[in-house]
Amino acid sequence: MSKHTSACAVPPSGDGSSHTACHSTATLALAALGIVYGDIGTSPLYTIKECFHGMHALPLNPVNVYGVLSMVFWSLMIVVSLKYVVFILRADNRGEGGIFALLAMLRSGPAGRDVSRLKGMALMGLMGAFGAALLYGDGVITPAISVLSAIEGLNVATAAAEDFVVPLTCLVLIGLFFFQKHGTAAIGKIFGPVMIVWFIILATLGIIEIIAAPRILAALNPMHAVEFFAANGFHGMLALGSVVLCITGGEALYADMGHFGRLPIRVSWYTIVLPGLILNYFGQGALLLEHPELASNPFYGLVPQVMLYPMVVLSTIATIIASQAMISGVYSLTQQAIQLGFTPRMHIVHTSERAVGQIYLPTVNWMLMIACISLVLVFKESSRLAAAYGIAVTATMAITSILYFEVTRLNWNWPLWKGLPLLVLFLAFDGTFLAANLLKIIDGGWFTLSLASLIFISMTTWRDGRKILARHYGMGRVPVDVFLRDMATYQPLRTPGTAVFMSISPEGVPHTLLHHFKHNETLHERIALLSILPSPTPQVPTQERVEITDLGQGFHRIVAHYGFMESPNVPEILDLVTQKGLALDIYGTSFFLGRETLLTTGDSPMPTWRKQLFAFMSRNSWNATSFFGIPPGRVVELGNQVEL
Repeated sequence: MSKHTSACAVPPSGDGSSHTACHSTATLALAALGIVYGDIGTSPLYTIKECFHGMHALPLNPVNVYGVLSMVFWSLMIVVSLKYVVFILRADNRGEGGIFALLAMLRSGPAGRDVSRLKGMALMGLMGAFGAALLYGDGVITPAISVLSAIEGLNVATAAAEDFVVPLTCLVLIGLFFFQKHGTAAIGKIFGPVMIVWFIILATLGIIEIIAAPRILAALNPMHAVEFFAANGFHGMLALGSVVLCITGGEALYADMGHFGRLPIRVSWYTIVLPGLILNYFGQGALLLEHPELASNPFYGLVPQVMLYPMVVLSTIATIIASQAMISGVYSLTQQAIQLGFTPRMHIVHTSERAVGQIYLPTVNWMLMIACISLVLVFKESSRLAAAYGIAVTATMAITSILYFEVTRLNWNWPLWKGLPLLVLFLAFDGTFLAANLLKIIDGGWFTLSLASLIFISMTTWRDGRKILARHYGMGRVPVDVFLRDMATYQPLRTPGTAVFMSISPEGVPHTLLHHFKHNETLHERIALLSILPSPTPQVPTQERVEITDLGQGFHRIVAHYGFMESPNVPEILDLVTQKGLALDIYGTSFFLGRETLLTTGDSPMPTWRKQLFAFMSRNSWNATSFFGIPPGRVVELGNQVEL
């Protein structure tokens, strides 16, 4: 259960603290508006426009307007309200959500410990990695299409603005990415209030137009969707690829569960977000029934002329908030990928002393900025970007549905009669939306698939390369008892001081220790063998962080555990070790780390081009000294060559 799930429960003490709990839930629900719902909340800017004015525009007639609005309504109800808000949010890994959280649940559950299911777990791991790769594509497209759609509102005000839309979009994006290094703590407080104003205005604009043409409410009847496909056939499938834009951001809703909890996210959705979205979409539909000439941008067609420029400003701010939420999500996703062994070490900057989730990754930030700016310059119009957007969203949703089904079956022991109907229902929507978007590969979907494939190949290459290295060192590993027996026999010279030898494996003697002893033939009086292991949980309680084993003859084994939402920190480990009775002063300790020079001439089955890619990634990974927070002056690096 998420720690916020029962935030409004009345405490048994009856001391009146339920008011405080409910106030906390309301505060979290307000904050969730900006972080969780920024993406889906700005979808009205382009969803209906793409259906009737995009690359595969539908003829503007009542059958099509009612059909599109019916599909939008039922997509929001089934995919977001039912699938994500009711069911998927139940699958939390100690309060955390997201595709990596689902994967970690499977790894840590009974299935992950069952040797007979290794192949099945490997397949789930590949699916999770590809889903994460698609989310990176989503992280690139969201800022580009959202900001571009908002600033395109200037075209409605005056035709003279057309030449300025792309430059202004690029300037906004550049400013957004340059601000990232300062963190979002300062501006995050205004996200919620701004988005409340946004959703209120969405609803108000929609209501005004619905009152003018109340017959649009007939679109609530799902039979209009059936009539739509009967009238449009194959063209209807292409239009479905635009309708899916109304549910973009559903995955972010699940991924951000750990920041707010289940209840605040549900409260925000049902009380503010869902009503605001539906009213605005139906308002746009009513507008098109009365004024079909406004199909080029029905969202801004709802706005009175006098309010057009202020609305462009508010829309831009809302899309910046949506983009900020997605960028922060990519940072978090990368941190999880590093801990789970899918990505090399990267420089992680914690921008807040109080909020653990407030991080900034410079490398990821600048790569995202270059990709977003390039997208805007190449595609130039939000309509051309829409095709690229849909594939990332729908494929990720389908993978989430499958992983969720596996969790219900293997972790929760649900019978098939209980879990299978949900999977069929979810995939009926996810699969149909994905098929519709695959038809648009040539229109822009190729970009998403190409980017996701590159990231997926890189992630799996890093994971497989690390496995090869682990096997290499495992074959030459000397058991600790054998090494200590030899030490007792030969009694080598022991020098004063403490040495920490870091190793990826908590078994045997680290290669760096053997390398050091072979060349120097001396050992420190006290030696700690330190292994930092990833945990399949988001966080590890401080009291469970370290395990210490006295091996004898001044040797100690230290095993530290960090969750996939945490960054390893050696000074913290040494403080915890000292508290447990093994006094280690970081400034009086020497740290021995290994550095490999990788050669591609080995006999491992990995193709040469992947070996070269792995070697390149290894050379450019963030140095271990800085990543683990070790004082540089206390580090000794021992190099060796490894043939892959």
